[in-house]
Amino acid sequence: MEKWTTENIPDQTGRIAIVTGSSSGIGFEAARALAEKGATVILAVRNSEKGKAAGEKILEKHKDADLALMTLDLASLESIAAFAEEFAENFSRLDLLINNAGVMAPPYGKTADGFELQFGTNHLGHFALTARLLPILEGTAGSRIVNVASGAHKYGKLDFDDLAWEKRKYKKWSAYGDSKLANLYFTYRLDKLLRQNKSGVIATAAHPGWTATELQRNSGIADFLNGFFAQDIPMGTLPTLRAAIDEELFGGEYIGPDGFMEMRGYPVEVESNQLSNDEAIAERLWDVSEELTGLKFDFGEKANTASG
Repeated sequence: MEKWTTENIPDQTGRIAIVTGSSSGIGFEAARALAEKGATVILAVRNSEKGKAAGEKILEKHKDADLALMTLDLASLESIAAFAEEFAENFSRLDLLINNAGVMAPPYGKTADGFELQFGTNHLGHFALTARLLPILEGTAGSRIVNVASGAHKYGKLDFDDLAWEKRKYKKWSAYGDSKLANLYFTYRLDKLLRQNKSGVIATAAHPGWTATELQRNSGIADFLNGFFAQDIPMGTLPTLRAAIDEELFGGEYIGPDGFMEMRGYPVEVESNQLSNDEAIAERLWDVSEELTGLKFDFGEKANTASG
């Protein structure tokens, strides 16, 4: 079977991609690969100095790369709204939205809007960003949304009575698993609604396996084990790129490494766990996410802003 690599990415000239969390790790590598193929890439980053350094690093090797740096804090609904408004003012199309940014297993904290930090950033932030950008995506033929999940979804189980971890003792890895499970519920529900509304946009998901990135900085054991199990960042980025580019995908697919326990290897379609495919939970999470963010998805409305 052919091993999918960046060589499978066709020319991307004329296409516009947003990659969240592109100042380092998988986001940086995805942005670099797409820019190398000719795409206009928006580096959507929380820290503008790190984003600037990332852009300069890409330009060192690809002097003709077409990059734009934009500030985005996914832990702030206000920042997300400002980002979407600025993007709409400067760009008339959006071919790829790669929802990659995230936090992993930090100490307990809350977003600017009072959500538990991991759920609020990893899920609700990208939910709100996608809602605000959907009209532009729907106005762009062949556009795609990619949500970067994780094998950690397998130890997630949402507690709708305590999404902010205010009643329970906080368990940072369980909270991380919840946020990654939410990424999959979001993807699968979004894919279903896009199909029902006969949208031309498709939604896919990916996970990088065990990849040595900065995300592990809050976990000594994961950081330590990187040296034994982790694959390098370019390999770990391939599932995201395949989910974003492969023309044989039609929405709802989940792409991950083909190796042992999906920890490393080349990107193939994989299966998430049974719980992640519970449509009733996905629908409930969608409704709760709309309520918490104050946003609804305007399927079929090709405008520059989402309602809310």
